[in-house]
Amino acid sequence: MSAFVIVDTSILDPEAYEGYKALAAPLVEAFGGVYRARGGELDVREDDLWAPTRLVIVEFPDMAAARAFLDSDEYAPVAAIRHANARCTTVIVDGA
Repeated sequence: MSAFVIVDTSILDPEAYEGYKALAAPLVEAFGGVYRARGGELDVREDDLWAPTRLVIVEFPDMAAARAFLDSDEYAPVAAIRHANARCTTVIVDGA
């Protein structure tokens, strides 16, 4: 069953964040991920719990692949770039 990594991002330094995106994309693909949404237009209908800012949704083959990507040694230095230049909430959710 597919799993989805969903990241809500508030970018602090757009120029530096472009560097993160360039490095993250090939790693996502190497771990079997496919971008399903990447910062597109939002139409927020309800925001009782949270108000999203910029959503990225990546589909992985399963929870194990999603976790392997996020926890990998290869992604760690790339994630550090994201952490230095954006505030994020990241979740992994099982697909239906």
